[in-house]
Parts: sequence; C-alpha cells; structure tokens
Amino acid sequence: MVGREAPGRTSVSVAGVRHGFVRKLTNEVRCVKGLQKKPDRASSPAGPDSVVDNQPQGPHMIFSARGDSRRGAGARRDNGFPAARTPSLTDSARAVFAVLAESGEATRPRLAELARLSKPTVSAAMAELEAAGLAARSGTAHGNTGRSAAVYGLGPAAGTVLAIDLGSTHTEVRGCALAGTVLAVRTTDDGIGPADAVRSVLEQLSGPGVGTGPLRAAVVAVPDVAAAPANGSKGTRSSPAPGPRPATARIASALDALGLPEDVPVHVENNVNCAALAELHEGAARGRDSFGYLQVGYGIGLGIVIGGQVLRGANGAAGEVARLPYPWADGQRANPEALEEYVGARSLLCRAEASWQADDGHRPESAEQLFALAAAGHPTARRMVDGHAAEVGRLAAAVTAVLDPGLIVLGGGIGANPQILPGVRAELDRLSWPTEVVSSVLGSSGTVVGATRLAVARGVRAVTDGAPA
Repeated sequence: MVGREAPGRTSVSVAGVRHGFVRKLTNEVRCVKGLQKKPDRASSPAGPDSVVDNQPQGPHMIFSARGDSRRGAGARRDNGFPAARTPSLTDSARAVFAVLAESGEATRPRLAELARLSKPTVSAAMAELEAAGLAARSGTAHGNTGRSAAVYGLGPAAGTVLAIDLGSTHTEVRGCALAGTVLAVRTTDDGIGPADAVRSVLEQLSGPGVGTGPLRAAVVAVPDVAAAPANGSKGTRSSPAPGPRPATARIASALDALGLPEDVPVHVENNVNCAALAELHEGAARGRDSFGYLQVGYGIGLGIVIGGQVLRGANGAAGEVARLPYPWADGQRANPEALEEYVGARSLLCRAEASWQADDGHRPESAEQLFALAAAGHPTARRMVDGHAAEVGRLAAAVTAVLDPGLIVLGGGIGANPQILPGVRAELDRLSWPTEVVSSVLGSSGTVVGATRLAVARGVRAVTDGAPA
C-alpha cells in the first residue's frame, strides 16, 4: 500500500491531515483562567494507553534516545537536524500552537475564537511562539470593512516528520512539514533500497530552505502485528518504555535496517490500520464513524474503525483475518494463515495456472495480467476473477457477522480493483444482512497517507507536551 506521488513540496490534503487530531491536544493544554483544567494523564481518556482520534499513544514508541541536554538550542545533531529542544511554553502558547497546527493558517481573532482565549492572551501567546520560531506571519487577510489582519502559520522551527510505508515488495518514504505539507518523497521504484530512500529524504529535510526545526517523529507502517514489549513496562515520561516491535523477525530486521536517526522517536503501526485511518479521514469512509477496511492483495488484512477510532486489540492484532483457521472441511486440519494463502494473490495465480488450457493463450504471470485479460473479456480469466470475488465476498460476510460495520471498503492490489466489486457485493448480499461495499479511493497511497497523519499528530504533540521530540 504505497503511493507514487512525484517528489516536490506539494500539499497532501493538509486540512485533512490535521483534522481531529489537534482538537483534543488543545483540550489538554487549556489551563488558563476560565477554561477547563488540564486532564490528569493517568485518568484522562487521552492518557498514555489510549487512542485519541485514532492516534496511538505511548506504547507505540520503539525508542526515544534523547539528544544531549547540554546542546544549545541551535545545536545540530550528527544527522543534520537541530537538537529537538522545544522551549518551555506557557499553557496559552501551547493551546494556540495546537489550533494553529490544525488550522494551517489563521488570523489572531480566529485563533482566539478557536482556542477560546481572549485576544490579549492570544497576542501574548503569538509573540511567544514567534520568538521561538514556532509561528510566523504568512500573509494578510482583508475584511469586508476594509480592515486587514495578519495571517499566521507555523514557523520554521516547528519541525518536520517522517512517514514510511515499509511494504513487503515496495517502500515509500515521505518527509513532511509539521503543517502537513509534503516536502520530499522517495520510493524503491526509483531503483534504490529502503535505507537509501530514507537517507535521501532525510538529506532533503535537513537541507537549505526547509526550515530550522528538528525532525520530531517518524512513523513506520509495517505489514505485521505491532507487538507490545514482552515485559509490559509502561516506562516514564523521562524514560519511555520500548514500544511495539514487528512480531515477525524478518520485518523487524527490515525496520532496523532503515537507518533511522537514533535520537528521533520512531513509532510502528500496522499498515492496514494506517490505510483504514486514511480512508476514515480522506477516503471512501469520510463521514462514517464505523467501517471495515478489507485489504486483499499479496496478503489479507482488516482495519477496524469503531466510533471513529481504529481498534487495535489487546495484542495489537485486531483485524488479523489472515489468522482465521482454514479450511473447516472434514478430515482437513485447519491452520493459521491458511486463509491468507487461499485468498491472497499467489493462490489466485496458482488456481489460474491449474485452470488454464492450451487454447487460452499465454498464461498470466501476475494478478495484474490476469485482471487485464478478464477486463478484455478472456473467458477463463473472467471466470477466475469472478470466482475470486465470491471468495472475498465470503470473507466480507465473516467480517459483517462479527462487526456489523455497515460499510466495507475494499483495498489492496486486488481488493481495490473495480472488477471484483460486483461479485463481492452479490456474495455478501446472499450471505449477510445489507452492508454497503465500496472500493478504496486512495488506492496504493492509503498506508503512507495514514502514516503521515500519525506522524504529524505526534510531531504536534511533541511541541505541545513541552518536551524534546
């Protein structure tokens, strides 16, 4: 699940990237007179073990080796980024920064309205943020009365974040400003390895013209369960516990080989969960607070969104439909991941090979070739695709039997292909109660878009928490 956006400083639905995440951050930092008190993190719904607007908290940190506290504010790390030392901000400045990050750009009166602070308080907060380089004037707004007002955005010291889709066969790396703007993109389609793609993006982010801010966070989406540490330690504010690691040694080794800076917090999340998050805010599930994102490609997976939040489960394995025991036939031993072997692209090609006749012509060597033949009217290819759509429909019926989500979004290299949509709908209608089924609108970019959302939210939190990233 990776995108192919050409490198360059382009916006990736910036308002969508920020929407929802920062709102609760603002609530946490409203501690001035006349506003609610800052919630106790131990008892708050936004505590370290919760998911705030789909933003996984503390347990997702792999490591956070802090930079040398003796460095000056302008010191630069060996990786080319400034040391991530955010000045100690007042509560009002933190609240204003949070709403400014959510808005992208705003005038002081608008910031006062959004933060529910007085105009003098906002003016003082903006002066504080400007002095720290966290906010800067970006333009002028002209009203109907002829009056003009300064427009502000995030400043050059706000920093950057990294989002990585570490796929089984493809990797995409995006470097983004904390405002959500994409600054650099590299993929392994460019003929380079994942570590080289990371290195290239880091070089661009630390280069001239990007800003003076630190790299505040990195989020890595992996095709695996993000398993919690074995000791279950939650750590402390000054010494965070190790966060989830990929459950599979091969994926964990691939993660370690990326060469990410050791003094930057790195967070791991399942790739299908990231894609579900993207569909919720920017894709086919916008406006829905509960749905299932069913990915079918080389493997299968399910992202579950309930009440506007991605459900991870006690072991971080919610939605691992690949683990459903299969088959159930008499005399056959059910095995974990056998269903993925049957519904995945590799098995589809094997069945096509077994069904291919001499007069069918050249046998397809990939799922893409098989679907292209089916679209052209090839009878055997058409039969194989229709049969596979029915299999996916049965999997969708199992999902609706447990979750009754009301909506299933089909994604992945096979799932997002419009040719299987009618067959999935027909089989689901036959086996279950009415459930809407649609194709993903984000396609292969869904995972990295979701990872970007998480990275931006974590970067904003690094500032509003008043601690180094």
